[in-house]
Amino acid sequence: MTTISQLRSGMTRLDTIEGTVESISEPRTVNLRTGGQAQVADAILKDDTAQIKLTLWDAQIKMVKAGSKVTIENGYISNFKGENSLNVGKYGKLNVIEF
Repeated sequence: MTTISQLRSGMTRLDTIEGTVESISEPRTVNLRTGGQAQVADAILKDDTAQIKLTLWDAQIKMVKAGSKVTIENGYISNFKGENSLNVGKYGKLNVIEF
């Protein structure tokens, strides 16, 4: 299992990451490059080693709340405006262990 402190920009196909959602921002609507729109919210995911921003899209937003314990499988790290962010992506999976 990978800890949050081990995550670096550009990492892909990450091993399982486990953490607790500390907070979630209000969802906002964004325009997609492929056309259309989507809802996106930023959550703070924390474990014993560090914390990172977790980007949640559409249905994922309703899957978690502050205090939820989750795992992310096959995620990736991106860098937006100088800040690293953990993303589940198309091939990853967000699992809620404790709601």
